[in-house]
Order: sequence, then structure tokens, then C-alpha cells
Amino acid sequence: MEQALLAWYGEHARDLPWRETRDPYAILVSEFMLQQTQVARVAPRYLAWLERWPTVEALADTSVADVIRQWEGLGYNRRALNLRLAAQHIAGQGWPEDLTELPGVGRYTADAVARFALELDVLPVDTNVRRVLDRTGGRFGPDAAHALMDLGATVCLARIPRCGECPLSERCPSRGRRFPPLRKQSRFEGSFRQRRAQTLRLVTERPRLLDRLDGEAVEALRKDGFLSIHGDLVQLAK
Repeated sequence: MEQALLAWYGEHARDLPWRETRDPYAILVSEFMLQQTQVARVAPRYLAWLERWPTVEALADTSVADVIRQWEGLGYNRRALNLRLAAQHIAGQGWPEDLTELPGVGRYTADAVARFALELDVLPVDTNVRRVLDRTGGRFGPDAAHALMDLGATVCLARIPRCGECPLSERCPSRGRRFPPLRKQSRFEGSFRQRRAQTLRLVTERPRLLDRLDGEAVEALRKDGFLSIHGDLVQLAK
């Protein structure tokens, strides 16, 4: 199976900027951005981020406010704070042997950096890779990591896989199956998440008077390190 997959990947690999580097920091940035955000949205923002902060040290020295402004539009802003904290940890103490010690880094992200930056013998398993593994029952090594990701993202789709385009279909026990919808994420419209996002967006534009904002959202954002309050004025944290 793996040889068929790699041959397919040779012709259908996605052209993604983070695949052109072995810099652990650059790959860490890409993995943070790609969490719950579409690839097409990430690519230009990834390049802009690295142009502004090309090294761990550069990011570690910047302010929370600048990081939040640069992250705006990518969603799940806590990732931006964790990425900055991770950079500060690395700048001050070096890269830990276990990357899950870094803020915001779980098993998959640690394995992705280990594989794509350090070329260690590990297979990072994200949602797309897990889907291909589960459906095919195949055994794949680390060299197939990018190929598995691309197959899961473009062919072996969650609900209606494109089995007619799949290089593994002849030996796949799931060929021709359709799958039920995935559990939907909690509704964003009208949620507290939306209120937080709206409040942060307003303060990102310029400091605001506290009594003109959603007080509950302001307090939650302040506790999480996004905002600071000075008298009656709310602004981005420094």
C-alpha cells in the first residue's frame, strides 16, 4: 500500500510553503496555525508571520498585542498566546527533549516537528491520517506522513470519500462506503465564544471604554491574558 501511496503523492502533492523548510520554529508556527484552520487561509498568514518574526527569539521579544493583531482572522486566539509562550520557553531554555512540555503543544504537534524538522522516525497522526489508517487498515511508515495527510485532505474525505481517485482503493476494505456526518461543533452564532471574539476584535482596533463593552467577555479575556484594564480603559495586554 505504501508504495502505491507514495507514487500517487509524487503526482498530487500539495504545494505548501512549510514543506520547503526544515526549520523547527517555522514548522512549529505552521502546526499552530493549522489547528482548526483551513490550509488555504493559513498559507499567506504563515509567510507573513515568518517575515515579521523569522526566529524564535524575534517572536519571544514581541508583545501580546502585536501577536494578537498578527493572528487576527485565524480564529482560536489562544493559539497565538501559546505560540508566543512556546517561543519564550525555547528562547530562554532551548528546545525541550519532549516538545509536549511547550505551551499548546500536544502529541501530534510534537510528532510533526520531530518528523518534518528533525526527520525522526515517527509518524504524526492528525485527523486526516487517522481516517486513512482506520479505513484502509494499512501500515505506513514515517516517509508516508505527507502523503497520508494529502490523501485524507483531498480524497479520503470524512463523509463521501472519492474512492475512484484513491490509489489504495483496490485493497481498501472501506471502498464504496459512505459515512455519517461528524458531530457538529457547538454553535458559534450567539455563543459566548462569539461574544469574546467580537470584544477582542473591538479592542484590537483601538482601546475602548469598559462600559461600552461586554463586561463578562472582557473579564474572561483579561483572565486569559488577552486584555488589560486601566481605570475605565480596556486595551490589549502588553
